[in-house]
Amino acid sequence: MKDIVMTAETTLAKLGLTAAELSGGTLKVTSPIDGSLLAEVHETPAAEMGAILARAKAAFKAWRTVPAPRRGELIRLLGEELRAAKDDLGALVSWEAGKITSEGLGEVQEMIDICDFAVGLSRQLYGLTIASERPGHRMMETWHPAGPVGVISAFNFPVAVWSWNAALALVCGDPVIWKPSEKTPLTALACQKIFEKALARFGDAPDGLLQVLVGGADLGKALVESEDVPIISATGSTRMGRAVAPIVAQRFGKCILELGGNNAMIVGPSADLEMAVRAIVFSAVGTAGQRCTSLRRLIVHNSIKDDLVARLKRAYAGLPIGNPLTEGTLVGPLVDEAAGKAMAAALEAARAQGGTVFGGARVTQDVPEGGVYVEPAIVEMPGQTETVKTETFAPILYVLGYDDFSDALEIQNDVPQGLSSCVFTLNMREAEQFLSAAGSDCGIANVNIGPSGAEIGGAFGGEKETGGGRESGSDAWKAYMRRQTNTVNYSAELPLAQGVKFDI
Repeated sequence: MKDIVMTAETTLAKLGLTAAELSGGTLKVTSPIDGSLLAEVHETPAAEMGAILARAKAAFKAWRTVPAPRRGELIRLLGEELRAAKDDLGALVSWEAGKITSEGLGEVQEMIDICDFAVGLSRQLYGLTIASERPGHRMMETWHPAGPVGVISAFNFPVAVWSWNAALALVCGDPVIWKPSEKTPLTALACQKIFEKALARFGDAPDGLLQVLVGGADLGKALVESEDVPIISATGSTRMGRAVAPIVAQRFGKCILELGGNNAMIVGPSADLEMAVRAIVFSAVGTAGQRCTSLRRLIVHNSIKDDLVARLKRAYAGLPIGNPLTEGTLVGPLVDEAAGKAMAAALEAARAQGGTVFGGARVTQDVPEGGVYVEPAIVEMPGQTETVKTETFAPILYVLGYDDFSDALEIQNDVPQGLSSCVFTLNMREAEQFLSAAGSDCGIANVNIGPSGAEIGGAFGGEKETGGGRESGSDAWKAYMRRQTNTVNYSAELPLAQGVKFDI
């Protein structure tokens, strides 16, 4: 739609991107909304990687000596600039990633929130004082900046996940080299402009604190292979993680991996079904099912299964599907045609394995031409087949029944992924068992809250094929620093640990 392109051009200009930066390049950026061409951006030449890495190394040498609270001031200023740009950047997220307006704005709010968190963190990069067995000795641990951090982000959260990494890395003393998805480079370039405004106000920061790489997998590969980048944070598919992790491990670097999710909700017989329905619908169809925390498996007690599925079908039948920029729309487009084909293939496989499919058809009426719009699908399955165990990045909700709560837990945990999970129950024993060591094996486990959407105060990430990484809140900052144990002898003696005698 021509009006989307014209409005986007105006917004991009307000965000500081020039016509020269948005035209004449080899990477065509299209909107999932209608397939319209938003820009033709210039890709980062592979030949420039050496200079980019050298700039990051030089920036690290200067930035690591800046007091952490002073580093936090830069992030405070970034938060202010993001507040000023929220409406424009949120709109750009919607145009480039296909999110409904409230989700686009919510993503920028998430960036603002992590900036606030990181500012406070900049005065709390604490270590420990540890009791020494030797008289007249003090033992402690300190945390130091680790070096440049490479951030590889995915299309579905084109800016928020970057900010989780960048805000923490920068207050920890580490420069950032960011390789965004080639499907969503405009939001990354806009963030770089916003960051430059904060830098100008900050005044004395070294060059190279944030560098953006625009292009394909070759740039990501160069970043992953470089020994000058001790930390790689990569968000994407499990397939991508399998490629990245061995390369980084071989050079003894550190990976923060946020990979696939196949998230489940267990609904017990005591559950508040009205609350459960609301949580299920948002978690399963929000962002058109294109969140790593999207609800993909619904494990329901057989005594209430038919009732709950009937309620869900009524809710699904009334979902407004269409242009995500239109007020009232709840389900926007899939990111591209490949995503639509993957959804269709998964539904066909589910049918072949005994599944009964409700919804899932392509939508062509009352939606923008050129976008990939689908009905969210509910699929009642006879058991947890390989198709159910495989994450499909689309709004497919597989429904499975259970009789005993221990069986429900076994079904939930019997998948390769381990990101997010939840239970809806008013039974205290079920809730506590779910959160126990014998309960959910996921990095995120909620009670009477859906699996999708997380506050920045808690560490975000998962286990098994989700990669084991943790980003955002809690003590996730430690992943961006190196730990050092220090012992100070303030006595006039030189005792050895463990009572070892070595007199000369």
